[in-house]
Amino acid sequence: MTMYGAVEAGGTKWVCALADTDGRIVATEVVPTTTPDETIPAAVGFFRRHPAPAAVGVATFGPVDLAAGRITTTPKPGWSGTDMVTPFREGLGVPVGLDTDVNGAAIGELRHGAGRGLHTLAYMTVGTGIGVGVIVGGRPLHGRTHPEAGHMRVPHDTARDPFPGVCPFHGDCLEGLASGTSMRRRWGRPAQELEDGEPWELEAEYLALAVHNLAAVVSPQAVIIGGGVGGRPGLLGLVRARATELAGGYPLDTVITAPGLGNLSGITGAVELARAALSGNENE
Repeated sequence: MTMYGAVEAGGTKWVCALADTDGRIVATEVVPTTTPDETIPAAVGFFRRHPAPAAVGVATFGPVDLAAGRITTTPKPGWSGTDMVTPFREGLGVPVGLDTDVNGAAIGELRHGAGRGLHTLAYMTVGTGIGVGVIVGGRPLHGRTHPEAGHMRVPHDTARDPFPGVCPFHGDCLEGLASGTSMRRRWGRPAQELEDGEPWELEAEYLALAVHNLAAVVSPQAVIIGGGVGGRPGLLGLVRARATELAGGYPLDTVITAPGLGNLSGITGAVELARAALSGNENE
């Protein structure tokens, strides 16, 4: 039976998995994200201890140069310039498919989750940071590199929200204003500890602005919002209501929904990256 290796490489942890031909996960291991010299060999070691995969898919945090297979300028100390492909390709002797973690999650949702039957969607993860993966015509969107919609500019009403933002590059971009990191610094407590009211109404405002921009530019059939902050009960209802108001009657209709795969979107997408790498269709 053909086995596929999958890695969801996050800034805090790497989830490594082995899946069968049908995509069923048969083995997993979590590796802490420390340094490249520690984390990557530990991930390769996971696959060496199990039946050899025919290919490996890596859905990684970024930014990443997909052509070179390397992480570029990341605020994660020690990871800029890290080669995310060669250690798996040479260490295991198999093809490797690479994409961003959010494009991976978008692929997972397209094939097996809330995006089944659709051809164009956006997956937005709202957690420590904000990332957006985009599928257009059934394929992950790649341009000069990959979408970085977490760094889009959104209107910032400084009278309502004087917080300057936390993005080290742009200050008050979407990630700088609406990530879990920004919520903790703005309100003095982690998002999980914040009660209903202004903190979540403000969060919904920024996410609705982002959805509006995505709807205007990409025209997705659905925007799927996940992540530790994005999964807050009641948040999507606030986002839907505000996005409708922002549209002002203009037909920017897009479904705003939660991930159908829960926290398995990314690793499921990484399995699909491996499947595509084995078939030679990495852009599918």
